[in-house]
Amino acid sequence: MLRPLAVAAIACGTYVLAKHLLCSRERLRMAPGPTRWPLVGNALQIPQLNPWLTYSKWADTYGDIIHLDVLGQPVIIINSAEVARDLLDKRSSIYSDRPHLVMAGDLVGYSEGFALKPYGESFRRQRKLIKQDFAQGTVPRYFHLQETDARKLVQALLDDPSSLARQLKMSIAAIIMEANYGYTVKSEDDPYITIPFSNADNFSKACAVGTWLVDFIPQLQHLPLWMPGTGFLRTARDWREIRINASWIPYRWCKENLSAGIAHTPSLCATSLLQADGELSKEDEHALVWAAGSVLGGGLETNVSTILTFCLAMLHYPEVQAKAQAEIDAVVGTDRLPSITDRTSLPYVRSLVTEVFRWNPPAPLCIPHALSEADVYHGVHLPKGSVVVPNIWHMLHDPMTYADPMDFKPERYGNADAEMQKVTDLAFGFGRRACPGFYFAQGTIFAVIATVLATCDVVPAVDERGEPIVPEIAYTSGTIVCPEPFRCNIKSRTERARALLIQSIPSPE
Repeated sequence: MLRPLAVAAIACGTYVLAKHLLCSRERLRMAPGPTRWPLVGNALQIPQLNPWLTYSKWADTYGDIIHLDVLGQPVIIINSAEVARDLLDKRSSIYSDRPHLVMAGDLVGYSEGFALKPYGESFRRQRKLIKQDFAQGTVPRYFHLQETDARKLVQALLDDPSSLARQLKMSIAAIIMEANYGYTVKSEDDPYITIPFSNADNFSKACAVGTWLVDFIPQLQHLPLWMPGTGFLRTARDWREIRINASWIPYRWCKENLSAGIAHTPSLCATSLLQADGELSKEDEHALVWAAGSVLGGGLETNVSTILTFCLAMLHYPEVQAKAQAEIDAVVGTDRLPSITDRTSLPYVRSLVTEVFRWNPPAPLCIPHALSEADVYHGVHLPKGSVVVPNIWHMLHDPMTYADPMDFKPERYGNADAEMQKVTDLAFGFGRRACPGFYFAQGTIFAVIATVLATCDVVPAVDERGEPIVPEIAYTSGTIVCPEPFRCNIKSRTERARALLIQSIPSPE
């Protein structure tokens, strides 16, 4: 009698072979791509680390659209901004679905939230909730919150610059928690933010394309936990509990404390609860919980990554920092701190922020799309069910568009908003899957960067001999990437600047 592991191996092999044979005819009409191996296709050619760099190299050989076969699953890599806009924006009706990620969606349950939700009515309901609260016209009500927390962050960094990453995480979490739930974060150990940070990290790992074999051989999810090689099932079980707690615990706090006046308003959840007199239907409540959870999970790591990238860039390009500081001094003056409403008067600072998004985008491949119907683009057949991966990193480092793409050059935009928008349109996603919290995120990032520039110098840390330590430009790998830990010093530009910070921060109630 065959052992269970042997049975599983035979079943998996049969499944992959069947998919391989079914796709063989379609493969004749696909876009070009690297040579496929029998059965596994290109699965072994996709690196676990920084796959966008490999896709970028392949673009030189295969062009703007690359077809891969991963264990029978067609994967389309898009390396061109023009192609991405043509397909993901202009044909969004058939490019707005998500791939069926067994690990992230079925086992951990992230498909309940906006980011991985299949395209349909439930997805639209969640997106509407987010967009109506964080739309361009409504997001100014959060400016004071964003500016105040940015100033608290900078004050904390002046006191202890070695805590950059830790303090930044707490600050971003505090902004999102108050805007989402009306909750004021107490400390960096507050469980209301430690659980969401664990969840955000798990999400990035769970969604990484090509990481989990079960995404390509779904039958593996039914294996018993005692069988060797099923550690992913235990991981999914643990991550599922964290995911549920990250969304439901702060929502329940908001609901319970709203009537007592403890939950601050406005906030995403408080506004919806007040409009419904606290009596949401089960369906609407679930939509609100997972919409707010998606904002929290999606905003934490991306905002932290972006601001750490800014700090890293200032260490390598001090002349850019000096030029931005000079613009703030000339336009805003030294008698007050910059506000988000100053953006329109600070074109170089806007260019700097845009260059941060371009230089090292926090989501180099974003979350893949899925093609719900077969399509043809310039004679290239794109099969139904394809996983569609926009290589944002390559689009933002294309030397034909951005000269010297590895250099940090805010001047490349000529202070033209139209050129800056081309970058942010790519960095924040495409079509109906574009980030609905775009305006809120832009406000948070500008508030932090402008406050740092107005009041501080970001300079290298020094070694025991007093020599500057300029960190390497190195990043983690995943759905969301972040600079590897680095040291720096953050020094007050003037005593006047430090005094302005202290005066601008409200006293604790």
